[in-house]
Amino acid sequence: MSILYTTGYRLLTVVAASCVLLFSACNDDFLNTEPLNSISSQATWGDGPLSEAFVFNVYAFLGRGGFDEQMLASLTDEALFTHPGRRIDIFNEGNEAPDNIAWTNYTYNYGNMYSAIRQANIALQELPTSTFQDDNLRDRLMGEAHFLRAYYYHQLARFYGGVPIIREPYGLNEDYSIARSSWEETVNFILEDLDQAMTLLEGKATARGRASTLSAMALKARVLLYAASDQYNAEKLRAAAPAMANYSDIGLVAYTSGDQQARWRAARDAALAVMDATNGYKLDLTAPVSPEEGTLNTVSIAMGGGSAAPGVDALGASELIFERSVASTYNETLFGMFNGPNGYHNWAGNTPIGALVDDFEMMDGTPFDWDDEEQATNPYENRDPRFYANILYDGAEWKPRPADVAGRDPYGEIQTGAYDSGNQNDAGETIYIAGLDTRESSVEDWNGSRTHYYTRKFANPDPAILDNLSSFNTVPWPFIRYTEMVLNYIEASMELGEEDEARAWLNRIRYRAGMPEITETGDDLMDRYRNERRLELAFEEHRYHDVRRWLIAEETQGRPLRGVDVTADLLPGKTAHEPYYYDPETYEYTYRPVNVPEENRMWNDKMFYRPIPRGEINRNELLIQNPGY
Repeated sequence: MSILYTTGYRLLTVVAASCVLLFSACNDDFLNTEPLNSISSQATWGDGPLSEAFVFNVYAFLGRGGFDEQMLASLTDEALFTHPGRRIDIFNEGNEAPDNIAWTNYTYNYGNMYSAIRQANIALQELPTSTFQDDNLRDRLMGEAHFLRAYYYHQLARFYGGVPIIREPYGLNEDYSIARSSWEETVNFILEDLDQAMTLLEGKATARGRASTLSAMALKARVLLYAASDQYNAEKLRAAAPAMANYSDIGLVAYTSGDQQARWRAARDAALAVMDATNGYKLDLTAPVSPEEGTLNTVSIAMGGGSAAPGVDALGASELIFERSVASTYNETLFGMFNGPNGYHNWAGNTPIGALVDDFEMMDGTPFDWDDEEQATNPYENRDPRFYANILYDGAEWKPRPADVAGRDPYGEIQTGAYDSGNQNDAGETIYIAGLDTRESSVEDWNGSRTHYYTRKFANPDPAILDNLSSFNTVPWPFIRYTEMVLNYIEASMELGEEDEARAWLNRIRYRAGMPEITETGDDLMDRYRNERRLELAFEEHRYHDVRRWLIAEETQGRPLRGVDVTADLLPGKTAHEPYYYDPETYEYTYRPVNVPEENRMWNDKMFYRPIPRGEINRNELLIQNPGY
């Protein structure tokens, strides 16, 4: 296991400057203390600012949140990662094994999480006997450490199941072997940590990006929702997944006893407690807003107060309960460059796939259907307003092009099609111009989307932000936000038969988006809820877990990858635009859904859980591997 460390914890490395990188409201006072890279334990825990710097460093294991170049969305039916050779295909094609680990994000990597837990354990061991005089600060730092330890264990648990519970930092020459705790024991430990965090943080002033009583309550609500879900009921898991039927240690990954309905009641009550303690963004509406306002509401939530784009509401930040915050010195380019169109000199990393795009309803609340001739002829018209806030598609209005490309597109429109040039070759065939945002583009074609869609959700629409030329990111990552709590409450309420309450809150979310209310009951209501959750929380690292919790991953993970081909042919008597721009009065557009061959996605029941890496098993002979590996 990666809890084996060669450095004793009595010599503590305190990278104080990391707090500036991670949090917008860090107190800079401690930066004027001893300018040392390594500070003794006695000095650290005898000084309030140095102790705070140590706990700041525990936050560093959150990384960029979900804003890494490769996103968890590309391990789901949300997105495809454009660039091969990054080990994502190993997972999506069902080939992951303990000695062939697929790409694993820093924020849930097995070894990284235990490194983070060790740092939290050091803080929790040393803070009670620390000698600085500020008791309020001491309690707050202990509360933050309890929260962070719980958060990192929850990351391990939802990817690996029950894991070894380490309550204190190991020193040198100790026996590091420890068995996995059961799923139930792991959940209980996380909940205990969160209860302690809530108590210690109660009444303490906290800054954005820092743990609070509210964020501890919200994480508890999430953990309880997972605990209640069918994936973690051994009987239901075995019935749905034959690979689990013969796994003799099923208690490591699911409850083998207890009352699932009681767990749903606990999940419902915990989510409601968060809802009662704070407010989200525009969830008090009694009728749908206009489509335009629905799109703007969705953009404002995604920006989290971090965009100066015209019309974007800074109050969207009221959704955030726990976030990966940013500071003026944070100088890493992020979402726009990683995922934006190549015609803007971006990298097209995690591009939406047809399965997600097609799940956005029509404005009247009916499903989108390629077999409907009218819808297939104009697939991007009259869609759920959230569609336009999440997806960049051919002809979508976007930001001004960089100066060296603006002459070829002075209109700032996404170009993912092939457009009639008005000319023919010697064989009499039409010559088409490749869109600037395709893999045939004259601008960095290797960075073009393979699906012909791009992700807009977290891309800053501020026209002053040129993604590839600006190193200043201001959009926070939403680890936990208010709408997740509402959705958790809806789900638990439905599981408990409280459909009227669930439907009322589901319609509040839809009203905010400009969508009509729903009236379904029973299984139809659950299906509507699941799609609503899919759209509201797209690209926020929920889909991977949700399809497993609901035991429907086989239906979603194994679907063929789909994109769309777009062709524009000149209408009779019309002349091609030069430079080209979207114009249905001049061109006839044809949209054809197509398979994308880059990954042969499949589902295997072992994929409910990730394998524990072989190196961890070799270092700890007491570890039991997950089923199927």
